[in-house]
Amino acid sequence: MAGSILEIGKTGLFAAQVGLATTGHNIANANVPGYSRQVVLQAAGQGQDLGNGFIGSGTRVAEIKRFSDPFLNAQVRQAQSSTSALNAFHAQISQIDNLLADTTSGLAPALQDFFKSVQDVSSHPTSTPSRQALLSNAESLASRFRGIDSRLEEVRAGINGQITSNVTAINSYATQLAQLNQQISSTSNDTGNAPNDLLDARDQLIAELNKHVKASVVAGDNNTVTVSIGNGQPLVVGAKSYELMVSNSPTDPTRAQIGYVTNNKLVPLADSTFSGGELGGLFEFRSTTLDRAQNSLGRTAIALGMSFNAQHQLGLDQAGAAGEALFNVAAPAVTKNVNNISATMTVSAVVTDPGALTQSDYTVRSDGTDYFVIRQSDNKPTKITTVPQTIDGIAFSASGAAVLGDSYTVRPTINGASQFEVLLTDRTKIAAAAALVSEPKVQNTGSGKIAEASYGATYMATGNQLAAPVTLTFSTDATLGKVFTASVATSVTVGATTTAYAAGALIPYAAASGASVAFGSGVSVALSGAPDNGDVFTVRATGAGADDNRNMRALGALQLKNILDGGNTNFQSSYAELVSFIGNKTREVEVNGQAGDALLAQARQAQQEVSGVNLDEEATNLLRYQQAYQAAGKVMQIASTLFDTLLSLGR
Repeated sequence: MAGSILEIGKTGLFAAQVGLATTGHNIANANVPGYSRQVVLQAAGQGQDLGNGFIGSGTRVAEIKRFSDPFLNAQVRQAQSSTSALNAFHAQISQIDNLLADTTSGLAPALQDFFKSVQDVSSHPTSTPSRQALLSNAESLASRFRGIDSRLEEVRAGINGQITSNVTAINSYATQLAQLNQQISSTSNDTGNAPNDLLDARDQLIAELNKHVKASVVAGDNNTVTVSIGNGQPLVVGAKSYELMVSNSPTDPTRAQIGYVTNNKLVPLADSTFSGGELGGLFEFRSTTLDRAQNSLGRTAIALGMSFNAQHQLGLDQAGAAGEALFNVAAPAVTKNVNNISATMTVSAVVTDPGALTQSDYTVRSDGTDYFVIRQSDNKPTKITTVPQTIDGIAFSASGAAVLGDSYTVRPTINGASQFEVLLTDRTKIAAAAALVSEPKVQNTGSGKIAEASYGATYMATGNQLAAPVTLTFSTDATLGKVFTASVATSVTVGATTTAYAAGALIPYAAASGASVAFGSGVSVALSGAPDNGDVFTVRATGAGADDNRNMRALGALQLKNILDGGNTNFQSSYAELVSFIGNKTREVEVNGQAGDALLAQARQAQQEVSGVNLDEEATNLLRYQQAYQAAGKVMQIASTLFDTLLSLGR
């Protein structure tokens, strides 16, 4: 009997000792990230039937239980992944927001100063200081475009570096998780018990992994887990880890992308595969915000350059020569996919209508027979049926052998701002004057009027200018009434009907009044009023050095002219839309990030209510186990006394 009491006391002493050790372990690790509270679970020892009832055999430690809720852990991982993505997104977009919205270094002040100098030249077309100021402000505007784009390129390069560092961290976590899986599986097989501290270490690694990328966890055999990312690509399976690798995009060597290494081959993964964690935030920012911002800025630069150049080339400089292009306009960036099979496939693109440009990039892809242009913003395909095929203001051409899957990437506006430069350096070459003058003869007696002559780029081509003035002389015909004759062949368009007249032929004025009277290479005027017989109107070339500001007035009008977005937006409004988009997106991400932080805090609080160590509770447990230890020791002391009594009976 004494022996049984001694064994019972011994089991109680051991159980209390384990309880004290476990409680001390909890207290020691209370501030260790990822540690889960452990509790000793005891069970009664099997009783012995002595005929008159079962006598207990003490206690045993059934399990050292780890308090960890997989559902709450998953909630924390999800919240952590989302918050990390938003924080990474906000860290990047806030840089652009500050850059674009700056009232001194932004584009808006430079645009205002440039067009103000255009107005100054319009007011003083022969003023040397005004002309020089125009060139200086044009240089400042171009420098501002390039400066903003350069900063955006720095952000893009920084993203490439962060993608690489995140992939390095992910691969490191994958290796460590595989090793922990091996240790946990081996320990579980050897003892049959779960190695709690190793499980905590693994859960903490998975939580850290979710800061970089959203990871899914599925339980496996022997307490192992399978960790996957993206669309189910396994990262850790048992004791095996898989590797991610950063490479250059096959269509853009400056753009980092991630590939999945399997069987010693690199399988590229779409950016959309990574939807959470810092990596997901970086990819989302790059595709939805950075690309759009740089394309939008480039689109504004291209539209401004093309529109200004086109109008400037319709004017005459101080020497009477046709105006030259003021700005350099970047051509679309066309990049061949390095994985293309066809050796003869070529793609080209030319911007033909800046007003129709979008903020999207395009993919020209072959299906093995035909070529298709795919707008990346909405994946809308358009088959190339003619060469060139004009889509969104861009003339696409594709030729060569068509091989299924071969492709090119076309970025129409990506270089618009970086290559925006001033080509003119001579202030005398500023084309302030219009090329034609339409005027009445001073001796005219009637109230007839002639509108300013209209002409285009065709007229400005070499050899197409008027060699001599064109005269329109009025008289009265007995049959036709009021008529006029032109010194050159002329055509009159009324509505949709055009009538041609030879030089000197009688032209009925009743039909021509207010209509388009065209001659030469695309020159047209409009007549109105009541001219008298003998009245003469002349259209002549503008002389060199004329104090003429008509072309400069037309250039100044471009500031408020709606050119972009199909004729609905001007240059400043286009830039303001970009600033507004970035500002609103920044605020949206900031608010979502704050909400995400709150959700993460709530999820962690719920998790800690289950897994966290409460030091007050542990202090109580210490007293409880201390008392149990002392009581068990007392039982053993009594058993020893009883045993001594039994021994003394035999003396």
